[in-house]
Amino acid sequence: MDEQLLIDGCMRGESWARKELYEQYAPAMMSVCMRYVGDRETARDLLQDGFVKIFTKIRSYSGSGAFGGWIRRIFVTTALEYLRSSENTRLSVGLDGYDDSLEDINYSVLDRLSADDLLACVAQLPPGYRTVFNLYAIEGYTHSEIAEMLHVQEATSRSQFIRARNALQKSVQSLIRHENAG
Repeated sequence: MDEQLLIDGCMRGESWARKELYEQYAPAMMSVCMRYVGDRETARDLLQDGFVKIFTKIRSYSGSGAFGGWIRRIFVTTALEYLRSSENTRLSVGLDGYDDSLEDINYSVLDRLSADDLLACVAQLPPGYRTVFNLYAIEGYTHSEIAEMLHVQEATSRSQFIRARNALQKSVQSLIRHENAG
């Protein structure tokens, strides 16, 4: 079906167009939701919320850029809003790849580091590292997607992320040592 016909039908509130749009995009958007929340029931709720936003905001689609990309951004935003508002959600970072020098650090100091401290460490990263770190670790894009978005090789995205993680590790260790000394 012609995409513009579908968009126009949704703008007029026609049920056949909404049904077609849902059937066309629901499987891929369910995958996006699952990537963020990992729980099928919550992902289904986000899927429903995302489509409600699409149907109520369809008039804001300007026609510039891919319609599928516009839809995806709505779902990513919906998932991120859920994660930010959910008191039960804890985002964690794996400790693999961290060196053993963390053994001599008082871990209770980690509790005193604020989100602002950690965000300041991210903000201090060189622009390339920071961009890849945010896209991969915070927004959940794959290295393949990041490579496509930034017009670089996938290996470049991976190496930028590893370097960003190592730089962040050093910044956090410095903050912890400063807290231990203070």
